[in-house]
Amino acid sequence: MRITQLRNATVVIEAGERVILVDPMLAPKGAIPPLKYLTARRRRNPLVELPDNAAELLNRVTHCLITHCQKGHFDHLDRAGTKWLRERNIPVFCMAGDAAFLAKKGLNVLPLKQQNREQAFLDGTIIPIPCRHGRGIVGSLMAHGYGYFINLPEEPSLYIAGDTILTSAVESCLRNHRPAISVMPAGGARFDVGGDIIMGADDVVKASRISPGIVIANHLEALDHCPVTRNELAKVCDKENQAHKLVIPDDGETLEFSAG
Repeated sequence: MRITQLRNATVVIEAGERVILVDPMLAPKGAIPPLKYLTARRRRNPLVELPDNAAELLNRVTHCLITHCQKGHFDHLDRAGTKWLRERNIPVFCMAGDAAFLAKKGLNVLPLKQQNREQAFLDGTIIPIPCRHGRGIVGSLMAHGYGYFINLPEEPSLYIAGDTILTSAVESCLRNHRPAISVMPAGGARFDVGGDIIMGADDVVKASRISPGIVIANHLEALDHCPVTRNELAKVCDKENQAHKLVIPDDGETLEFSAG
């Protein structure tokens, strides 16, 4: 299995002939308005361009997987990503609650079923794991979405956490399903008011301690409301002796894993 971090939550998973694009945000740098306004310097999103190898990887994509996309979550499916999927008629896996929303955009939608239930996915299986995208008033306004625990033949097991704080559901997935690889948000995103809406450095390091496998941190340095930097996360990781388990890829970096 090859996992390439493109930008923010957008990753490409290569498993044999299957090439899965997760949460495509494909707009050029600065094409989308800021998410924080009560700040000395507003910055438009994304903060960075897609890496140089993005076009070559995207040309090989066979399927797409969406964790959540409603209530303004452009960082998981923006207009550029929607257009790209529609023009290529890429099959898009999503949860049933997002299916009608995506179908109205002209996408080729393949709805998944109930949360926490194993079901068919390509030539393997998938289990949707519920996310908690923040708490309190801010959390009540968010689309919480799902992560996914995926098993494909002759590949290591994979958990795509989606946008979530560290919850009992996330911890249960790590302890009970024991993914070999987990891709988790670590940017500590927050708006002008309210607390974190995804894991930050401390929580993703805690998740790494719980996980029996490797954790890949993403959602870093691409959006104006994600303050955690790769350098800051690396320092916490080293301090907590998790550098052997927590990987912090650059945009465009590909990581390779084998089953077992």
